[in-house]
Amino acid sequence: MTGATTDLQADLHRAGYYPELVADVLDVALADEAVVAHLVHPETTFDASEVRRHVTVLVLTPTRLVVAHVDDHPADSDHPATSASATTESVPLSELRSVALTHVIDNPERHTAGTVAAELTLAVGWGAVSRIDLEPATCPDPTCDADHGLTGTMTPDDIVVRISSSAEGPGAVRAAADFARRLSAASARTR
Repeated sequence: MTGATTDLQADLHRAGYYPELVADVLDVALADEAVVAHLVHPETTFDASEVRRHVTVLVLTPTRLVVAHVDDHPADSDHPATSASATTESVPLSELRSVALTHVIDNPERHTAGTVAAELTLAVGWGAVSRIDLEPATCPDPTCDADHGLTGTMTPDDIVVRISSSAEGPGAVRAAADFARRLSAASARTR
């Protein structure tokens, strides 16, 4: 194993969310290609009746972005045992259309170079999934009551990962920024 692969394994175990399962599905998707950089993002969500865990892993190889997402499913009356679903997608770097970063900075007037953001949102688009936000179209005539149809925007939404310094710690935000920097550079070289 290379150092990058060993670091990935260590981060999977640190996340503590089915590390062997996640490693197995990544192994198939990576198909023996070297790991250049990675980002492991475990997340817990709460709804009215249960706690749900999931993990998203982004792996940069010399030629691809490999995305793995694993969700757990609690036992219920139809499924007496817990289960997990693991999905991977491999995207050639040449297909990446955008690597977008949103940095949220607390007290921007006191920001100094190198200070870690309060949160970072990494959005990577390659055209597989888009979100469409629609609203009724209007016209400038305030007395018009005609139906003008709909208008809206389409936004790439292939993968979005949000890392918060207060929830995951400044090291996690720094690691996400480092991964985003490497992914952005790699995607620019393939065009």
